[in-house]
Amino acid sequence: MPEPSAPRRAPGRPPRISREEVIQTARRIVDTEGVDRLTMRRLAAEIGSTAMALYHHVLNKEELLVLLLDDYAARNLHRPDLPARPEERVIAAAGAIHEALADCPWIVDVITADDLMSTSVLWFVEQIIEGLIACGLPPDQAVHGYRAIWYYTAGEIVVRTTAARRRQDDDRPAYRDRVFADIDPSELPHLARLADRWPSLTAQDTYRAGLRSLVNGLLADRRRPTGDTAGTE
Repeated sequence: MPEPSAPRRAPGRPPRISREEVIQTARRIVDTEGVDRLTMRRLAAEIGSTAMALYHHVLNKEELLVLLLDDYAARNLHRPDLPARPEERVIAAAGAIHEALADCPWIVDVITADDLMSTSVLWFVEQIIEGLIACGLPPDQAVHGYRAIWYYTAGEIVVRTTAARRRQDDDRPAYRDRVFADIDPSELPHLARLADRWPSLTAQDTYRAGLRSLVNGLLADRRRPTGDTAGTE
């Protein structure tokens, strides 16, 4: 006796879809194929719906990327125990953002879009702003300080991740290595002496050390006594 076949879907309206289904399917596409392969049409096809049905959940691809960022941050960005000293709180909060986002395979493709901010990240932004204000910066200056920290964090992730992708895709010697091999020591003596060690030195993880130096620099004006005009002439 033949097995009963699966019931056919009646023609007409596509099945109802949930926002969670939209996010999960979009996440699978970007994780396996990259952000460039994510389109509303492709997403609808993967779900078995129509692009028009997706617009009940997301307005466009940019909003979809915001939802993906928020989903990723909610699952991977964990609130650390914050130190008592405000400058250490700034470093801990920024370091937690860096640690979470650096492991996201597609984050480089969207991290530089200034207006794509996940709501799950706002707590960390609050801690950075609060810490800078507690260190004596005015609120406006604290916002500028946060932006400098974010630019440094995003830039470090972009440069490191992009370099890793290039090494993975191309096993030839890096163009940088060929340039360093032809350096004239009489013109660039320091670079010539460091040429052999340059790849290993630049491959070291110096994010935290750089972050601490940046925070110290942001607080330098606050620590400088009033009337100190050193370096202004």
